[in-house]
Amino acid sequence: MTVDDPSDTGLLAPGWTGSPAASATSDTAYLRALLDAESALTRAQAALGLAPTGAATAVTAAADPGRFGVRSLAERSRAGGNPVIPLVADLTKEVGEEYGPYVHRGATSQDIMDTATMLVASRTLDLVLTDLTRTEQALARLAAAHRDTAMPGRTLTQHAVPTTFGLKAAGWRSLVLDARDRVRAVRDTLPVQLGGAAGTLAAFTAYGAEDALALPDAYARELGLTAPRLPWHTLRTPIADLAGCLAFAAGALGKVAADVLVLGRTEIAEVSEAGGGGSSAMPHKANPVRSTLIAAAARRAPQLAAVLYGSLVAEDERPAGAWHAEWEPLRELLRLVGGAARDAVELAEGLRAHPGVMREHLDLTHGLIVSERLSAELAPLLGRTRAKELLTEAARRTYAEGRPLAKLLAEEPELKDFDLAVLTDPARYTGSAGALTDRALERR
Repeated sequence: MTVDDPSDTGLLAPGWTGSPAASATSDTAYLRALLDAESALTRAQAALGLAPTGAATAVTAAADPGRFGVRSLAERSRAGGNPVIPLVADLTKEVGEEYGPYVHRGATSQDIMDTATMLVASRTLDLVLTDLTRTEQALARLAAAHRDTAMPGRTLTQHAVPTTFGLKAAGWRSLVLDARDRVRAVRDTLPVQLGGAAGTLAAFTAYGAEDALALPDAYARELGLTAPRLPWHTLRTPIADLAGCLAFAAGALGKVAADVLVLGRTEIAEVSEAGGGGSSAMPHKANPVRSTLIAAAARRAPQLAAVLYGSLVAEDERPAGAWHAEWEPLRELLRLVGGAARDAVELAEGLRAHPGVMREHLDLTHGLIVSERLSAELAPLLGRTRAKELLTEAARRTYAEGRPLAKLLAEEPELKDFDLAVLTDPARYTGSAGALTDRALERR
């Protein structure tokens, strides 16, 4: 039997295993980002005349992840508390004696680690945005197709008044679009980190920079990130912004999953996932696996985000512990949301609605689901007090006798001029659901 390397495989994380986000946040992907950060720094210095062009070429050529051992770097990172220190030593050796001194020149470990983290986040958020777009498009199609498909609206777990499945799907889409907008806004503002030992850029001035403030701009151009106004070693707004948009995205997708899990119960069966998952013990099962995995991610995301928000409390010009505490929760949050976004595409594109079942459920209470409408229609004729008394008694009899509300009301002489069949038809009491769905679908 072959024994695989057990590290970084996601054996206990089916929500993100095999997703594009898993690859984008792997140890190898992080190593690539660290090397990209290092080589871009040398290129930026070369562009400003602070390093020879040959140094930029040599460092970029040497910054090949295949030349470095991730496991070795991880083990040696314990000595200094981060992987940049052993990586700089290895990269300097790879570059060679002539240009080795230009590796990491003027930077500190946190400059490289933070910049690499922004690169990993940027690359992962691009994948998330693609999946969020596919999800909202699928939900838009679902909302349009079921614009007028009536179903029970439920509040506090009970039937309330009728709504439409189109409006429900349009609401899901609205949340997904909110998540997309927040993720995109953060993605477009992710900054490089460059401040040197204590955030003053002093070393770059010592190495000959006439305007050290130009270096972060050049660095950002090399990497496709933004240039910060200040070094943010202990000003962790970018991390907090990531925490916020990722936790929101997880929650938005989690809302969709939660509704599908409820509506897909055997006893309800108003919707179903395409190709549910099987059971190890029960051959008949078709479990809503996509919704389950999304819901699991949504439950974990807030706690991970809380760690990142807690790391805002970072002392001095370089924190001991606050910065280090961010790395794993942020990567896990990126993975969870990336996996949930991947699963949301499959969920939305394959989700099946069952209008016939929805209609059956509208009739479960024999017309009582439209009691609100009857109250409004009857009060002007009978007076509010009499209307309430009549409907309360009719509701009691409907529950007790199992007879349709319309037939019971038809026995009341006061109501002979009302079209009770129409007034008690749930499908005719969906309010502005159709118009609201149309309005929601106008958003792009």
